[in-house]
Amino acid sequence: MAGRITSIQVQKKNQRRVNISLDGEFAFGLAFVDAARLSKGQYLSDDDIAALRAADDRTRAYDFALDFLSYRPRSRAEVTNRLRKKAFHESVIEDVLQRLAQAQLIDDAAFARYWIRNREQFKPRGVRALRYELRQKGIADELIDELLQNVDQIEGAYQAVASRVPKWRRLDRATFRRKLVGYLQRRGFYYDVISQVWDRIESELEASRFDGEEREDTEIWD
Repeated sequence: MAGRITSIQVQKKNQRRVNISLDGEFAFGLAFVDAARLSKGQYLSDDDIAALRAADDRTRAYDFALDFLSYRPRSRAEVTNRLRKKAFHESVIEDVLQRLAQAQLIDDAAFARYWIRNREQFKPRGVRALRYELRQKGIADELIDELLQNVDQIEGAYQAVASRVPKWRRLDRATFRRKLVGYLQRRGFYYDVISQVWDRIESELEASRFDGEEREDTEIWD
C-alpha cells in the first residue's frame, strides 16, 4: 500500500477525521490530530502506514472511552469491556486505560464511592445488593469490604421505605410488616437491619397515635 499522499480531506460526517489518498486512491482514514504532521506529496512506506494506523487506533479508542465516561463515572472493568466490544486490540486498550488513570478519569475507589453515594441518595440498597452491584462493575472485594464498612444500613433502609409508610400504615399490622420486610429484603437489606427499622417505624406510629396525629380513617393497631 505504500505510496505518495495525493490528498488529505476532512471527512464530511466527522470533521475530527480526514481521508488519506495515496497515488490518487483512498487509502485510509485518520484522526485529524494524527494527520497534522502529514502533507500532500509526502511518501509513506508500509511501516509508516502501519504506525499511523496504530496511532489512529489509540486515538479512536481514547476518544470513545472519553465519550463513554461523559455520561457518568465508570469502573476500569466497564471501560475495558466496552472497548473490547468495539474490537480494539488489547495493547490499545491497556494504553488507553493507562492514559485515563494518569488523567484521573478512571479510579475504582472513587467510582465505588460514587456508586454507593448515589444509591444512598436515590435508591437505597442493602450491603448485600451493593456488594453484588459493585462486583458486577469489576470492583475488587477488598475495596468493597472497606467502603461498605462506612454505610449506614439502618438509615438507608429507613429512607428506602419512608415514602411508603403513609400508604402501608392503613393496613393491619401483620400485612404492613410483611410488605416492609419483603420490600427491604428485595433491596438487599439483612434481616437484623430490617428488624431495627421495623421497630423504629412501629415506635414512631405509636408515638403519633398518642400525640393525636392519626387521621380518623387510619388503621390503629391494637
